[in-house]
Parts: sequence; structure tokens; C-alpha cells
Amino acid sequence: MSEGTVPLTAGAGQPKGLLQQMEELMAALNADLSDLKIEAGFPPEESQDV
Repeated sequence: MSEGTVPLTAGAGQPKGLLQQMEELMAALNADLSDLKIEAGFPPEESQDV
């Protein structure tokens, strides 16, 4: 086993990888932003013409 290798999957009890943490944070941020847009009265993105 070389020194530079890192396992791609974490087992139970191991810390999550940075990429997985970032994906979870981005998903939570997008959900929060969607909620704020709805509260501010913006139309849903599906109905907006670009």
C-alpha cells in the first residue's frame, strides 16, 4: 500500500470525505435559498422564462 492512497468509501464510524461534506452542505444551502425565494414571493424556477 503506498503512502498517497486514501480509501474512497468510508465505513461506519469513519469521518465523511470532504467531497461528501461539501455536497451535503450545498444541498442544504440550495434548500434554504429555495425557501427564502418562496418567502420573498419569487415565482418557482420552472415557470421563469430565460
